Amino acid sequence: MAGLVDSLADALGGEFASYADPVRAAGARAYMRDQFPFYGIPAPQQRSIARTVTQGLDPPTQSELVGVAQLCWDRDERAWQYFACWYLRRHVPGRPPSLLASVGSLITTKSWWDTVDSLAAHAVGTLVAEHAELASSMDAWIGSENLWLARTALIHQLAYKTSTDADRLFRYCLLRASDRDFFIRKAIGWALREYSKTDARAVRQFVVDHADALAPLSRREALKWLSRRA
Repeated sequence: MAGLVDSLADALGGEFASYADPVRAAGARAYMRDQFPFYGIPAPQQRSIARTVTQGLDPPTQSELVGVAQLCWDRDERAWQYFACWYLRRHVPGRPPSLLASVGSLITTKSWWDTVDSLAAHAVGTLVAEHAELASSMDAWIGSENLWLARTALIHQLAYKTSTDADRLFRYCLLRASDRDFFIRKAIGWALREYSKTDARAVRQFVVDHADALAPLSRREALKWLSRRA
């Protein structure tokens, strides 16, 4: 495991240093409310770097995958965490359900919407879709005091389209409807809006039926796509 982790760390460190832009870095840090330091590398360039440093590599083992992600989470600059999210998205499919615990640890560490949303939709969502038994973990996360686990439960079905468990989605939205946190209210609206592209009638009816329970922000976000189509 150490070989792959160390070689990726060396390659990434060299690429990040080469493309670092202090001016962009300062702007990115301000935009993200001074949560993390940045290299100032635009997202398209970061993806290009990721493809370059992984070109020709074999798929990682489970321990290598977790090791790379953890190493990236231990580094300060946010580009490392973005690489980990990209790497996980590529290699989570086909992994065992036990990987959810490691992803959950990432979600609750250095937490902010940028990494949490990527992990929710592309790592957790994939694992739950492939392992039905993990739905019980989402049932636990939706009631968590950790807002990022709850947000993950709300949005993990974003890419499911016709495979969405609508009953679970609507139930989760109601369970957190009274939450005053912005990120939870936004997630409720986002999850409903995305599902409205698959079943507009069901989402519209849900919002109408539960207008008093849903926060105005959640209602607006839920109906945004439908309003544009009207």
